[in-house]
Amino acid sequence: MYYQQPFGRLPAQNRDYTRSKPNIMRVSGEGKIAGQPNRAIVTLGVSTEDQVLQKAQENNAKTIASIKNALNGIGILDKQIQTADFSIFPQYDFVDGKQIFRGYKVEHLLNITVDQIENTGLAVDTAVDSGANIVRGINFEVNNAAVMYQQALTLAVADAYKKAETIAASMNVQLIRTPIAVMEGALDFERPVPFQPSALVKSAESTPIQPGTVEVESHITAEFMYYS
Repeated sequence: MYYQQPFGRLPAQNRDYTRSKPNIMRVSGEGKIAGQPNRAIVTLGVSTEDQVLQKAQENNAKTIASIKNALNGIGILDKQIQTADFSIFPQYDFVDGKQIFRGYKVEHLLNITVDQIENTGLAVDTAVDSGANIVRGINFEVNNAAVMYQQALTLAVADAYKKAETIAASMNVQLIRTPIAVMEGALDFERPVPFQPSALVKSAESTPIQPGTVEVESHITAEFMYYS
């Protein structure tokens, strides 16, 4: 998003400076808002190998079905389980410098949405107990991300203005308070991913998942006029 203040329409209190040549100052602003996540997206799946492609696919499909059924049993609905990736790779061994075909690897990854974030560890353990042998990671999300971003954007604008004031004071120049241009950066999330692949090892206790906080960041660039 880009906003530019038209030249020649300075606020009334600034018109005394129009006889001097204006200078342009460009500053950046950053705003951050932290929130408690209330949803987790778990990416995990199954990898199977066999010399016969059809068997590798069938074994993979059976395990995926078992995982889905087990997740349904703990309250995760089919609409919360989506395929993230499906791939087939030929596998080779190298013996005495020769490439020898070993078989096929089939991988099927799922994105599992856990609305009750306290059940994230249970969802991972349930999938692993049902045959999942790949865990790619966990992303945490917040429902009110748009509201948080607006708050972060307000902080970014204030941060840019404070920087401009500090620079103007150090240079002993007159700053025009209204920026002539504001450029908005991209929406940025910082999501902690505390889960480690070692959780694939079955244990007596549920896998501990610590969601921490989610940070929403906003970045802007603002241009101000100033006079000496």
